[in-house]
Amino acid sequence: MFYMDGKLQYPVRVETPNPVFARALQQAIGGVEGEIRVCLQYLFQGWGCRGPVKYRDMLLNTGTEEIGHIEMLATAVALNLEKAPLSFQEEVAANPIAGSVLNGMNLRHVLSAGLAATPEDCNGVPFNASHVYASGNVAGDMMANATAESTGRALAARLRGMTDDPGMKDMLGFLIARDTMHQQQWLAVIEELGGYEKQLPIPNTVEDTAEHRRFAYAFFGHDISGMVPTGRWTEGPSLDGRGTFEARRSEPLGEVPHLAPGKPEAGAQREQATQTTPVAANDPVGRTGGATA
Repeated sequence: MFYMDGKLQYPVRVETPNPVFARALQQAIGGVEGEIRVCLQYLFQGWGCRGPVKYRDMLLNTGTEEIGHIEMLATAVALNLEKAPLSFQEEVAANPIAGSVLNGMNLRHVLSAGLAATPEDCNGVPFNASHVYASGNVAGDMMANATAESTGRALAARLRGMTDDPGMKDMLGFLIARDTMHQQQWLAVIEELGGYEKQLPIPNTVEDTAEHRRFAYAFFGHDISGMVPTGRWTEGPSLDGRGTFEARRSEPLGEVPHLAPGKPEAGAQREQATQTTPVAANDPVGRTGGATA
């Protein structure tokens, strides 16, 4: 059950309304880095969380906080739209600056929402919940959450750099601080669970016999020149303490794939349904396929 008291989590004020900045703020609401995404991500992770109840409680508390962040940003959008031009004829014709503003706006703010925020990104693309990750694996979810907060913090910092409005800078400074805390708390869960050594690989319930260990800590280089980029990931002990990194030039381990002839009833051409012979004697890899003339 959720409750509300009608007050914002942090003050939102706009000294100089800017409808173009209102459009930019939409990315923090409905963009892939935005608050709708993390709100739903944390809530769905919490609702499906199995194991220690404290992790469920933490996720639900943080997801609820993100609802408040959506409210703050929606309020900021509305305040930035309070002096938005509404008419090409009356305002734009008399004021060329207003015309450029109108051209830079998200016109749905006027046409669909009556000078209010919408659940979409800065280009007017509706939020897509396919970006919500809730795997049921607490370690995997915590890593996904830390990544989400990282991109969200980068977005908030960019938005703060786009505006000179003191109120907007102040609000975004608060959101940047909350992103800092949320990054820390998700990584703190990994540490509390025993750190990366115990949690990696994810899921750590997969038995060693289920994976081909000789490939588990090898970095494959696919550059045709044979160059393999080396670093911490190519030498020394793995982060889970269960192996040693190495660098390998990637080589094909399988054969050339061969599929059965196409079935006419599946929509194939007659030529596809004909059993074939080698294309040419000089075929460098001995492939077969293609109908003979």
